[in-house]
Amino acid sequence: MLLEPTPDQEFLRETTAKFLSSEAPVSEIRRLRDDPVGFDRDYWRRGADLGWTSLLVGEDHGGGSVSGQGLIDLTLIAHEFGRHAAPGPLTPNNVVAGALSAAGGPTGILDGLLSGATTASWGLEEAGQGDLIGRVGLSAGVEGNEVVLEGVKRPAESAGSADYLLVTGRTGEGLTQVLVPSGTPGVTVRPMGTVDLTRRFGAVSFDRARLPLDAVVGEVGRAEDQVKRQLQWALVILNAETVGAMERAFDMTLEWAFDRYSFGRPLASYQELKHRFADMKSWLEGAHAVADAGAEAVQSGAADSDELLSVAKAFIGQYGCELVQDCVQIHGGIGVTFDHDLHLFLRRATLNRSLLGPPADHLRRLADIAELEGARA
Repeated sequence: MLLEPTPDQEFLRETTAKFLSSEAPVSEIRRLRDDPVGFDRDYWRRGADLGWTSLLVGEDHGGGSVSGQGLIDLTLIAHEFGRHAAPGPLTPNNVVAGALSAAGGPTGILDGLLSGATTASWGLEEAGQGDLIGRVGLSAGVEGNEVVLEGVKRPAESAGSADYLLVTGRTGEGLTQVLVPSGTPGVTVRPMGTVDLTRRFGAVSFDRARLPLDAVVGEVGRAEDQVKRQLQWALVILNAETVGAMERAFDMTLEWAFDRYSFGRPLASYQELKHRFADMKSWLEGAHAVADAGAEAVQSGAADSDELLSVAKAFIGQYGCELVQDCVQIHGGIGVTFDHDLHLFLRRATLNRSLLGPPADHLRRLADIAELEGARA
């Protein structure tokens, strides 16, 4: 992602790339198609040893980063996840670990997330949301020394296999976050279908599920700022991952166009395809630029972080899928077969496009931001 990564950042990226090439080749991705979890626990623990889970966690809680900019470092890992269509709950585990670190959450649980021995899901999205935070409908009421959850979260990544779910609910006018252990009475997870071969999602129903008040992460009714921060983290990760998938699809197709001959000439020599490759290259470089801009804004706490993230999510969501679809068409008939690898990256880009708001939602968000700024002027 970065034009000039530091030596330590480049080492982190290369280490992840080599590990994924060895431990999550295409043959493994295909094997996991019917696996109910979608990833191997030992694979995830070894990935955690490489630093996949610690970059949003403060050093005082056992985390840390190679550059002092943990979110930027995490985009390098996410980019490689996209380039390999890699399995594993990268987004929810990092978001939950970062949330527990920020709130000074349970040390034992955080240690498990950092080591990869424990996995977590994050329940923010709800069906029909346009404003991910403003329209949280799940109720998180306080009754005595308990918090009572009622409502549905969907889709929640790895909800069926996670040891914990960090769920965002509404308490009066404010937001509350609750860490829910798997198997809690009143909590039901229903598997959801997905186009991705390895990522699993669930609809999580809470039927007056009761938890002690010490399960609250942060303060009751005062979690809005932290939830906004978590949403920013998740968008940065998804954007970086999608750009990785775009890049891999583009590289595969460019190589194919030079190797494949038609009427005695390589496909890449035809003017029509040159124009299409020029368009795709411009989309890819634009996606790199807006993804990096959003990540840097969130890392530095810039005032326009939300605006840049929505620009990135809208642009990458639209042109990411369009780029990979063009790659499929340029491959011809073989591009639409399951035996070819190209669909793995189309699946990843397509799923990421819908998560945490499709382009239309983020364009509306940008319009709201512009209207608000205009009113202030």
